[in-house]
Amino acid sequence: MGIENNIGNYSNLLRQVKQRVALAQQGAIFAANEELLHMYWDLGYILYKAQHAEGWGKGTLSRLSADMKNEYPEEKGFSVRNFQFMIQFYQEYNQELTMIKSVKSLITKPTVSQLHNDTDKLHINTITQPPVSQLPEYNFSLPIRHIHWTHNVILMQRVKDIKARYWYMMQCLTSNWSKDYLIEAIKLDYYGKHGALANNFDTTLPTPEAKGVKSLLKDPYIFDMLTFTDEYNERDVEIGLVKHVEEFLVEMGAGFGFMGRQYHITVSGDDYYIDLLMYNAFMHRYMVIELKDTEFKPEYIGKLNFYCSAVDDVLCREGDHKTIGLLLCRTKDKIKAEYALRDINKPIGISDYELGQALPIDLRSSLPSIEDIEAEFDKK
Repeated sequence: MGIENNIGNYSNLLRQVKQRVALAQQGAIFAANEELLHMYWDLGYILYKAQHAEGWGKGTLSRLSADMKNEYPEEKGFSVRNFQFMIQFYQEYNQELTMIKSVKSLITKPTVSQLHNDTDKLHINTITQPPVSQLPEYNFSLPIRHIHWTHNVILMQRVKDIKARYWYMMQCLTSNWSKDYLIEAIKLDYYGKHGALANNFDTTLPTPEAKGVKSLLKDPYIFDMLTFTDEYNERDVEIGLVKHVEEFLVEMGAGFGFMGRQYHITVSGDDYYIDLLMYNAFMHRYMVIELKDTEFKPEYIGKLNFYCSAVDDVLCREGDHKTIGLLLCRTKDKIKAEYALRDINKPIGISDYELGQALPIDLRSSLPSIEDIEAEFDKK
């Protein structure tokens, strides 16, 4: 018995030590990124002031780029284009790297206790919201210094609306978006489509919860990891999402864990199977997902409402909030969807989903390879 207790105590000790090391590693990454961004802002300031004082143009940047690469051959980031991005970075943001140039804001450093409380939310908890009186136009501060330089450049170049830029930044932080995913999300206007899903959350959940759930769900969902050249049904989509579960979880957003496909529950002696069941650790609630390979039909809601009630009774434990339902259809008429949800007492959202576009086999075989394309460039 004593040995077992020692093993248990040691496991706890090992877990705490590993958590602290991971915390330090994560903190070092954030600190290095923040320092890099401050350096780029300072360089942007130096270049901008010198450019206007001396009146030099792109030729000087080319010379400076060559000299810096010669001086620091192991360092990246001294290209002419990146110098131009630094100048833009200086012009758009203040030195605290929290808001646009015309607005001052407050920012604090995270304490060790804050970091211990929630390592996963380190990047969010470090931001102190400035008083609204200090932000005449916006009541939020941009988490610029927690976003990678490449992501910042993409957002500066492609997203001019500050509220949209803030939304994309938060998605990068909470869902760990790659630069390619960010570019695609901007191209598909995720911000404009965000919050467009039909739902009854305002009437079935307390206001703070309704707001949180709506901020987490979207319309449409893009499952571009799945492509079908032939006809497919919802079962094919289910199987494909399970095979690509990591990409599926990224698309679903922050905090979601996959509980199972065709998840079995028993109600009054009868067996039922939920298409996809998920649990969100941030919201502390289950989410029942029903997939349909057709346009929305009002009768789909009754089944989803039943499943949400069953999960509340069968699976939910103390501390879990009310289960939400998400119906994913190929398309929907929003008026019909809102009518169908009007008198439903379980919180349900209805969203479209899109799959990747599969190329016909004969067309795919005719496309040039990377080697072919590079060979063509070498000829020129």
